[in-house]
Amino acid sequence: MRRNVIIGLALGVAVVALAGFGRGWHHRHDPARMAELVTERVDDALDDVDATPEQRQRIHAVKDRMLARAKELHGDRAEGREVILEAWKSDAPDAAKLHALVDERADAMRKLAHEAVDAGIEVHGILTPEQRAKLAEKAERRMSRHR
Repeated sequence: MRRNVIIGLALGVAVVALAGFGRGWHHRHDPARMAELVTERVDDALDDVDATPEQRQRIHAVKDRMLARAKELHGDRAEGREVILEAWKSDAPDAAKLHALVDERADAMRKLAHEAVDAGIEVHGILTPEQRAKLAEKAERRMSRHR
């Protein structure tokens, strides 16, 4: 049970970080707006659990680190687009090169997802058991609405 809560919270933080980017695709040309949306969600959760100033500072540091990593990954897409466009214009697209590009992007996304889980575990350690219970309850309510 305890392990499930830890995993759930870790994934929750990962989802918050990544969901902020998901919501921000409409604002992909405005990284500041994406960061603002994620920060609003994190602050909302911290308000719900009456986080201390120290907890807020530490959790915002985790959030900022994850935003920077996600922004870095998102920024690497231009090179991939050029490779795809070049292949499309070619009379004989290089399948191996395209598959390698897909593998590279998948590996980068996997690495980011693992970093997000680690960030979630870090946040788990920053919060008290009572605060974690409040967030778990909130997550359960949200999940039950989406079944």
